[in-house]
Amino acid sequence: MNKIPTVKLNNSVTMPQIGLGTWLTKDGPEVEQAVITALKYGYRLIDTAKYYGNEESIGRAIKASGIKREEIFITTKLWNADQGYEPALKAFEESLERLGLDYIDLYLIHWPMPKVGKYIETWKAFEKLYADKKVRAIGVSNFTIETLQDLINNAGVMPVINQIELHPKFAQHEMRDFCKQHNIQVESYSPLMHGGDILSDNVIQRIADKYHKTIAQVVLRWHIQNGLVVIPKSVDPDRIRENINIFDFHLDDNEMQIIDAMDAGVRNNPDPDKFNRLSLLLT
Repeated sequence: MNKIPTVKLNNSVTMPQIGLGTWLTKDGPEVEQAVITALKYGYRLIDTAKYYGNEESIGRAIKASGIKREEIFITTKLWNADQGYEPALKAFEESLERLGLDYIDLYLIHWPMPKVGKYIETWKAFEKLYADKKVRAIGVSNFTIETLQDLINNAGVMPVINQIELHPKFAQHEMRDFCKQHNIQVESYSPLMHGGDILSDNVIQRIADKYHKTIAQVVLRWHIQNGLVVIPKSVDPDRIRENINIFDFHLDDNEMQIIDAMDAGVRNNPDPDKFNRLSLLLT
């Protein structure tokens, strides 16, 4: 595989530009094997969350890989029910224990829950964790421009990243512009639209044929060339390998513009302004 590029966050920490997402990857052998396979093929960014219920298995896979801890970038997230200063500190320690690690590379507030209104208080706990060097970088997930601006206005430490749903049909141009203005990295989850109709698009298929690549590889390449961090999810070894094999070709400006023009505001995941779930149940 080609060398994986990195991005430099606003606190000078570097992170790989592509990683393995583990949402809906079953705890136990399934997620363990997916992580081990990904690390074998060159991935060095693994993304999880308390909500995913697989932190412990991911920790075992990291140890089993034999790769030095400092070479692997681990992201996990604070669940909604744990927002607030003291609950967030406690939840972090529990995630750290489940992962079996001494520190976490990136810790995110999973959802803003604006109607609950605890994300600023929660952020103060994140700032303490960062000051205590228990985490190398702190950021957010699913924040809107409004909630992110509110957080920035009240933060002592700027968030390094906003991890959001982003794919060609939901390109989030305004958010990307806002984050660029504030030197906040954007990270794409659901980058392939949950395997939706983007993977059968005839226009992207023609581009893929030109480079002898798959549609998924072209779409992931689009994310990379837009300067985004991207975390495709898969448990299939061939697909895991395919998803990272995207650094031996380059989309030209016209091809990038063609994919950019597909933006239709199609959101597949919950609206962050309305999502206030506290339960860890997946149903």
